[in-house]
Amino acid sequence: MVVRAPRPVQRFIDLPDGRMACLDFGPRDRAPDLVFVHANGFNASTYRNLLATPAKTHRILAVDLRGHGRTELPLPDGRLRSWRTHADDLIAFVEAACPRPPVLAGHSMGGTVSLLAASRRPDLARALVLLDPVIWTPRRDLLLSLPLFDRAAEKAPVVKGALKRRSVFASPGEALAAYRGRGAFKGWADQTLKDYLKDGLRLTDGGAYELACAPAWEAANFAAQGNRVWRALRRLQVPATVICGSVRSTTSRPDLVARSPGVKVEVLEGQGHFFPLLNPSETADRLGAALAG
Repeated sequence: MVVRAPRPVQRFIDLPDGRMACLDFGPRDRAPDLVFVHANGFNASTYRNLLATPAKTHRILAVDLRGHGRTELPLPDGRLRSWRTHADDLIAFVEAACPRPPVLAGHSMGGTVSLLAASRRPDLARALVLLDPVIWTPRRDLLLSLPLFDRAAEKAPVVKGALKRRSVFASPGEALAAYRGRGAFKGWADQTLKDYLKDGLRLTDGGAYELACAPAWEAANFAAQGNRVWRALRRLQVPATVICGSVRSTTSRPDLVARSPGVKVEVLEGQGHFFPLLNPSETADRLGAALAG
């Protein structure tokens, strides 16, 4: 079911090298309760329907990561080796926008970035809710951080697929027709797809529309897997809830993740990586429970 979510307010937060965009949901008379981070290639607006219900009673800031949506931050020089830059940005954002520690939540890459940020700065988060975060097996996680193996992820099909993505459209309607029911967008409600395209496309000087997250940057993020996520889990000092699907999840060993101190894991049977967008009401209930706790 698609909830007719109220339109959040677009805001920009100044960081040392530019401005980070965010959508400000919920009551404005309180400090942010939750900061939400999107998956690679997406943007904050994509999750508007998911965040509508908890935003009725809680203030939520949903960010656009560097190279995504409306954020105005330069892309780093050279090859991206990990998501440390995104974690640095998230830390700076929370320091600037949140007078007290919020819950950090995110989907896929956004969940992992939230974990990396909280493991380094536990004073900036009161809890984590990670929706199908990217957590490889301990062995693969370690190997992908080593010099001899850190390019292995560049050969992954998801990286090659991102590089082949069509990036320019004559109109948002053309993009909608091209994406509807295909690939990662299979099963998405039209309104969710429109929400993604709202900030996922930028009008060019020539009058065409191009992807705000360039295919090369999306591919670079997919390939940047030297994150040492298991080290971050060992160092984590705040409670965390990991919710993952049972079908093609990017949380490779939820049973091992559940052994980490302070981490609870829930596996959603029959659901896949995009459950936050395909089942937003159910996922919103879980976010609400974390906020209430």
